[in-house]
Amino acid sequence: MKLTPICTTLVAACSFALTTASYGQEIKAHTLRFAHQNSKEHPQGQGVLKFIELVKTKSGGKIDVRDFPGGTLGGDIANISSLQGGTLDLIVLNAGLLVGVSKEFAIVDMPFTFNDPKEADAIVDGTIGKKLFGLLPPKGLVGLAYWELGFRNVTNSKRPIAKLEDFSGLKLRVLQSPLFIDTFTALGANPVPMPFPEVYSALEQKVVDGQENPVTVIVDSKFQEVQKFLSLTKHIYNPQSVIMSKKSWDKLNAAEQKIIQEAATEATAYQRQVSRKANDDGLATLKKAGMQVNDIAPAEMTKIRDKIKPVTDKYAAQVGEALVKEMNAELAKLRGK
Repeated sequence: MKLTPICTTLVAACSFALTTASYGQEIKAHTLRFAHQNSKEHPQGQGVLKFIELVKTKSGGKIDVRDFPGGTLGGDIANISSLQGGTLDLIVLNAGLLVGVSKEFAIVDMPFTFNDPKEADAIVDGTIGKKLFGLLPPKGLVGLAYWELGFRNVTNSKRPIAKLEDFSGLKLRVLQSPLFIDTFTALGANPVPMPFPEVYSALEQKVVDGQENPVTVIVDSKFQEVQKFLSLTKHIYNPQSVIMSKKSWDKLNAAEQKIIQEAATEATAYQRQVSRKANDDGLATLKKAGMQVNDIAPAEMTKIRDKIKPVTDKYAAQVGEALVKEMNAELAKLRGK
């Protein structure tokens, strides 16, 4: 049945009245900008679209969140600065990239910390994740939720990485994070930090030999077009942080803040489910595209872990012994030890 203009107006008014009643304060009109590095089709982008949908529904259409995918507003580090300055409202990025804001965030990027995604969920959804987000408001940021990107793996155009020595001399693009630079330096590679939007052209032009990212990012960015080898190193697991500018957050009333927080929380389960299915599907896509995919033997993985132990010890000291001890105790409990 087609609604008349009067009926449509009444439906909209009733929807807004219900929203106002639900949250106890009037929901005002706001436009928020949400930037991220991947496409709308990527699990990161799908999480953003789900968040936008939830905010629209919960606010009765009053809060409009606009999507800026694919690094169109710059790389992650630039986006963090924009958030702090209040010229951008929302981003989702690797949680470890916030180490430049609070050094404690390095704890989630520690190599070989998590055995599986469920362990990571338990840590970031628990006291550790809450403590990390508690560090952000004095830095001009508000943490809303932890999504996921998955285990990172290495691709390159020269050779499979089947043993520790295969890292030697490879020029690998890495995140703009000291932990990543130190990790791959310890493995014998030549790490090249650069913003994500520059990576494809750097691979295509042979400025770097390879890069490291989860399978979903490799597929979404079409790195299979310029990379031949994928080695399943699973060296770091990436929880992602959904972050809002504190300046933007403080412009919202309590009811509007509740809508934003609820939408971010509700989008989390959806985003994680999408991401984990996409990882499995993506691996099949890369193989079909002709990438040579290899696992690494357990004995060689042990050598790789041992090689980077000085790096993990260094960052554990920077993060703080008490926080590392707390996380290790939580992981032991999860593993039944």
